[in-house]
Amino acid sequence: MNLSALTNQDLILIKSPFKTRDEAINALIDKLYQQGKISDKTEFLNAVMQRESEGPTALGEGLAIPHGKSLSVKEAAFAVATIEGSIDWEGIDGDESVNLVFLLAIPSAEAGTTHIQLLTQLTTALVDDDTREAIVQAVSPANLFELLSQNIAKQSEESTQTESLVQNDSSELTVVCVTACPAGIAHTYMAAEYLEKAGKKLGIRVVVEKQGANGIEGRISNQDLQNATACIFAAEVAIKEVERFAGIPTIKVPVAEPIKRAESIIQEVIEKAKHNPRQANVTETSTPVEQKVSVKTELKQALLSGISFAVPLIVAGGTVLAVAVLITQIFGLQEVYETENSWLWLYRKLGGNLLGVLMVPVLSAYTAYSLADKPALGPGFAAGVAANLIGSGFLGGVVGGLIAGYVMRYVKKHIRLSPTFNGFLSFYLYPVIGTLIAGSLMLFVVGKPVALINTGLTTWLNSLSGSNALLLGLIIGCFVSFDLGGPVNKAAYAFCLGAMANGVYGPYAIFASVKMVSAFTVTASTMIAPRLFKDFEIETGKSTWLLGLAGITEGAIPMAIEDPIRVIGSFLLGSAVTGALVGWASIGLSTPGAGIFSMFLLTDNPLGAFASAGIWFGAALLGALISTITLIAWRKQAVSSGKFAV
Repeated sequence: MNLSALTNQDLILIKSPFKTRDEAINALIDKLYQQGKISDKTEFLNAVMQRESEGPTALGEGLAIPHGKSLSVKEAAFAVATIEGSIDWEGIDGDESVNLVFLLAIPSAEAGTTHIQLLTQLTTALVDDDTREAIVQAVSPANLFELLSQNIAKQSEESTQTESLVQNDSSELTVVCVTACPAGIAHTYMAAEYLEKAGKKLGIRVVVEKQGANGIEGRISNQDLQNATACIFAAEVAIKEVERFAGIPTIKVPVAEPIKRAESIIQEVIEKAKHNPRQANVTETSTPVEQKVSVKTELKQALLSGISFAVPLIVAGGTVLAVAVLITQIFGLQEVYETENSWLWLYRKLGGNLLGVLMVPVLSAYTAYSLADKPALGPGFAAGVAANLIGSGFLGGVVGGLIAGYVMRYVKKHIRLSPTFNGFLSFYLYPVIGTLIAGSLMLFVVGKPVALINTGLTTWLNSLSGSNALLLGLIIGCFVSFDLGGPVNKAAYAFCLGAMANGVYGPYAIFASVKMVSAFTVTASTMIAPRLFKDFEIETGKSTWLLGLAGITEGAIPMAIEDPIRVIGSFLLGSAVTGALVGWASIGLSTPGAGIFSMFLLTDNPLGAFASAGIWFGAALLGALISTITLIAWRKQAVSSGKFAV
C-alpha cells in the first residue's frame, strides 16, 4: 500500500496549539471534510469517538492514531497534526502525553483490509525514534510529507532485507514472541516491531507472531518452536493455541511494555532461560504455559467470552423471528404462520431454535473454551445441552461452562500419554472423559440445584408487580445508561438475556425501551438550547435520534465524554423513570435486537397490544423529556457560573 497516496500537504497541520484530544480530532476531521474525503462530519466524528470508547489509541512515545470506519468516508485517507507542546490522551497505562496525531478515515467496506494495512504500515514506519522525532519537528506540511514518504520507502526496503536475514540467520539464540492487544491492530504491530528491532540490536534472532484483527499473522514455524531458547507473550488477551509454546521458558508482559523496554524484556527472558532451560520432548499436548490471572479476572473473561459467542445467535435468531412476526401481522398471515412446514412456520422455527435450542449450549461451550481451549468445546456443549434438559437455562449454561472448563483444565494437566498416542488423547479420550464428567455433574449433581435456583428466580421475576416491578425497572434503567455500552450496560444485557432465555420477558422490554433515552436526549437538548452546547455536540445531536430508534446507546458517548457528570447524571434520571414505568406496566419482549420495531412485538400485553406499545415507546419519550430538562438546567447553570465553556 502506498501510504503517501492517502494523504497530502493540505491534510497536515504543523505545531497546532491544541489543548485537548477532542480539539485535535475535530480539527483533523475538518481537514478531511474540506478535502472531500468524508461526506458527513458528524457521522464520522461519532465513528471516531465510538472507537475511542472501545480502547486507547495513544500508543506511547507521544504518538496517537485515532481512527473511524464509517459510510461517510468516501475514500481511505489520513490527516496528520503535530502538537505545540503536548496534550493528554488515554493510553493503556493511563493518560499519555501526545505530540503527534494521525487520524485515519476508513470506508466501512474496507474495515478489514485497508484499515488494518494502513495501521500496520503506519505503526511500523513510526517505530523508529529518529524518524518520529524528525516528523514532530517538521517546519512545514511539505517538510513533514517528504519525511513521511522517505521513511515509508526506507521501511519497505529494510523489511525486505530483514525477511532475508531471518531466513538465513543461524544465531544460537532464538526468541519467539506473540503480540496481541484487545483491538488486535495498532499495539499488536508496534510491540512486534519494537521486539524485532531490539533483537537485531542485541544480536538475538527474534521471531514474532501477531495475533490481531486478521487472525494469526506471521505464524511461528514448528522449526522455530523447536529451536526457541525462550518465549515472550506481549498481550492483553488470551493467546491462541498457547499449547504450541509448552515447555519453553516464557514471560508475559502487557502489550505496551515492548514499546518502552523491548531490550530489557528480551534480556530478562534470556536470563530466565539460562536458569530454567526448556523442557525436552515438548509436544502439542504438553501442559500449556500458565497465564497467571486472578480467579475474578478469569471468571469475568470466561463469562464475557461465552456471551460474545452467543450474541450473534441471539441477534440472528431474534431478527429472523421478528421478520416472521412482522410479515404475519402486516399481511394477515396468521394461518400460514401457524401451519406446520409452511414457509413462515419454518422461519419462526429457525429463529426460535437459535434462541431456544442453541443459545445455552453455545454460551456454555465458549465459556469452557476460554478456560481450557479447544479440548473444552465438546464437554462445554454437553454441559449446555444438559442445562437445557434439566431446565436450568441461561444460569445453568454459565455454571456448566465453568464446570466443563475447569474439569478439562484438570484432565489436560493430569492425564497424559506418550507422543505416539497424541491423536487418541486429543480426539477421543479428552472429549469423552470431559463430556462424561461435566455432563454427569450437570445432570445429577450441580445441575439440579442450579435448576431450582433458576426456577426460583424465574418465579420471582414473574411474580413481580407494582412497586417491586417498578424498582427492578429503575435499576435496569440506571445500568443501561450508566456507561452507554460499557461493562455495566453489558451486565444489564446479560441479566435481561438470561431472564428472556427462561421465558421471563419483562426485563428485556425494559432494556429495549431505556436504550432510546440517552440518544433522544442528546438530539432534543441540542435542538432546544443550542447556545448551551458546543458545535460538535450540536452536530452529534442531528443524527443521534436515529441511533436511538435502532437501540444504539453509543451515539451519546461524545457528549458524555465532554461533560460526564451532568450528561450521565441527566441520562440516569430519565432512564430510571423509563425503566420503572415499563416494569410497572408488566410489558414483555421476547425478540431481542429489533429497535423501534420492538413496539410491534411486545408480549404479555395486559393492557392490550396498542396500549402496551404506547406505554413502551411513551416511557422512552418521557424519560428523554426528563433527561433533556435536567441536562439543559444543569448545563445552563454551569455555563452561567463559568464551570463549563461553550
